[in-house]
Amino acid sequence: MTIIFSMTPAQKLPFVAALTLAGLLLCTGVGHAQISSTLQSGPMVGAAQMREVTLWVQTTRPAEVQFVYWDSLAPSRRYTTATVQTETTTAFTAKVIADTVRPGRIYGYELRINRVVVPRPYPLRFATPALWQWRTDPPPVRIALASCFYVNEPEFDRPGVPYGDAYGILRAVTAAKPDVMLWLGDNAYLREADFDSRTGIFHRYTHSRSLPELQPLLAATTHIATWDDHDFGPNDSDRSYAGRFLTRQAFELFWGNPPLGADGSGGVTTTYGWSDVDVFLTDNRWNRDAQNRVTGAQSYLGRDQIEWLLNSLKSSRATFKLVVVGGQTVNSSATFENYATYGAEREFLLNRLAMERIPGIIFLSGDKHWTELSKMTRPGRYPLYDLTVSPLTAGPSDGWKSEQNAYRVDGTMFNDRNFGLLDVSGPADARVLTIIIQDRAGKEIWRRAIPAAELK
Repeated sequence: MTIIFSMTPAQKLPFVAALTLAGLLLCTGVGHAQISSTLQSGPMVGAAQMREVTLWVQTTRPAEVQFVYWDSLAPSRRYTTATVQTETTTAFTAKVIADTVRPGRIYGYELRINRVVVPRPYPLRFATPALWQWRTDPPPVRIALASCFYVNEPEFDRPGVPYGDAYGILRAVTAAKPDVMLWLGDNAYLREADFDSRTGIFHRYTHSRSLPELQPLLAATTHIATWDDHDFGPNDSDRSYAGRFLTRQAFELFWGNPPLGADGSGGVTTTYGWSDVDVFLTDNRWNRDAQNRVTGAQSYLGRDQIEWLLNSLKSSRATFKLVVVGGQTVNSSATFENYATYGAEREFLLNRLAMERIPGIIFLSGDKHWTELSKMTRPGRYPLYDLTVSPLTAGPSDGWKSEQNAYRVDGTMFNDRNFGLLDVSGPADARVLTIIIQDRAGKEIWRRAIPAAELK
């Protein structure tokens, strides 16, 4: 299979940037300048564990890729990863493991393509989670949140005003220096020309990943993702979408998540942890029935995934348990794609959570093209929160005006491009999760503190 990348204005940006850098290297006498134009996107830091870290990169053509890295406390000692060959069948992506790392360290690194260092005009770093259990209080952690990442490509966009904008918001996210970046879904927007072929799907993932403003953020923090309809398939898509096996392949190629399909299905369910925060990334598309069906069980997550989630939450010892769902769980309104439109299954999940008495649960969601915090009070139980953060670069929506969410927290609705931060800090017996919502320039819009004691 051959992948052809058309040179639309949006796509020319990374290509021109690479050529410019290559020209600078040539003018300064640095050899092998053509290597820079072999880099399509990345490098990106994927799942960071105490003993190994996933590093990701995409090239423009078949190439050998390798990373060299070093502990910031001992930079003279260098470690080298295995060499991986990128290929057409994998969209020229590679995931390489840095496996000589220790807990709680910060590392610098460099990328080599065909054995030549590829200089980047921004910091390349990754960190590993600390080994704190049985030793100290849990360390503080900062997690960034975003969804609905749209990158314009006029040839395939709908006519009219461009839907994507404010790419500079990515610089604000980078400046916030999160330990982890959680992508809550709609991390790429497949277009009509993309749905039916591997070539189209790979092109769309490549086009979104190659945005120049995104590269510094990719290179400097751990990235973990789930998907929603637009990176899974067509708008409002469900398990009837025949291309889901192709988008599942693309998702795995383009993200450095922990192993996928943790619930035993073919989807992208997985878990990840940092400090005393565990993240449970569910898949609300793979098992989903069509929304307007009037017969059958009307699955949203599916009973098998719900049982996996309940088992995982029950087994977790984390202070805060973040449950990521592409759409809103707590919103009371049975409109749009809220979980409430699949009322029987939603009630089943909420009842089971109440019966299990699991502390520390907070839902996270995207999708809506506005941001809000929902809070459901429960007699005899702690309240359930659902933090929705959207959009990052896609167009905002005023749909909230017609949606009667009985659980919306006053003062938290924001319908412009934004991102979220979760700061978890404090001693072990008094941990607090603070939500901070920032606008496209990094200005704080609102914040709320949720003590762990409130979720017991």
